[in-house]
Amino acid sequence: MKIVVVGAGGVGGYFGGRLAQAGFDLTFLLRDAQFEAIKQNGLQVKSIKGDFKVFPKVINDVKTLNNTPDLIILGIKSWQLIALAKQIKPIVGKNTLVLPLQNGADNADKLLTVLPRKNVLAGLCRIVSKVESPGIINHFDFEPEIIFGNLNNQITEPLKALKNAFDKAGIKNKLSENILTDIWIKFLFITTYSGIGALTRMPIGAVRAHAYLMNMMLETADEVLQIAQAKKIALTQQNVKNCISAIENLDYHSTASMQRDLMEGKPSELENFNGYIVKQGLELGIKTPINDFIYYCLLPQEQKARKLL
Repeated sequence: MKIVVVGAGGVGGYFGGRLAQAGFDLTFLLRDAQFEAIKQNGLQVKSIKGDFKVFPKVINDVKTLNNTPDLIILGIKSWQLIALAKQIKPIVGKNTLVLPLQNGADNADKLLTVLPRKNVLAGLCRIVSKVESPGIINHFDFEPEIIFGNLNNQITEPLKALKNAFDKAGIKNKLSENILTDIWIKFLFITTYSGIGALTRMPIGAVRAHAYLMNMMLETADEVLQIAQAKKIALTQQNVKNCISAIENLDYHSTASMQRDLMEGKPSELENFNGYIVKQGLELGIKTPINDFIYYCLLPQEQKARKLL
């Protein structure tokens, strides 16, 4: 299997590294510091499941790729997807599978504005990792997992082959029979967790100490549930309970990626999380006052990070 991994952050770096370690024909498509660091020194992964180092092929321009990949894994942010889809379109062959692993509820929809439906999978991952420095990934909590499937939920031979590849690489994975529901379960968690974290700029343990803030997260989750159900996604009140329970069990010092990006003055996934719920609420005629509050309080910071202010 010929694989291209776009991005070598906490997601792409870890999973791409594992696939390279397993011996797959893998190429990273990278930019700037990551490209130079991995080209010169290889990719180092520090992991609770065992440290390792690999020396994969790296390119910084799709035009330099020598063959058509069987699989393209997208390890970038959700707001970068459409531009990236246009960039990779020339290397997407008839049978190439494109697997997005970003947080967010509509990543496959974004890809479908550019790429043929037959090429696009839907997916998500669960991992706690970050870029420690260019070329070095630190996976420091939680067993990483990839969940993926066809948008029509059919189990095909190419998907079985992809599962076998992940199995060979020692990556925990699930071939989903209802991938959109699985995506929304994670989206429920990440949206509920990220918004209040970004507002307070405090680790989750400090947030949990305040009943008022915990109730705000519950109300955030309830609004996400209303939007999901209006879109015929099979989320339930039990999923909300599970979400709050997961937040209650996070390590005291945990922070969300959107929170960290905003705190560092970087563009974040605000539009794809709370902003997405706000916009869906307007389209569907559903009031989302808590997500509105979170979104509009954080929006000036997002606009500043994107140099729009």
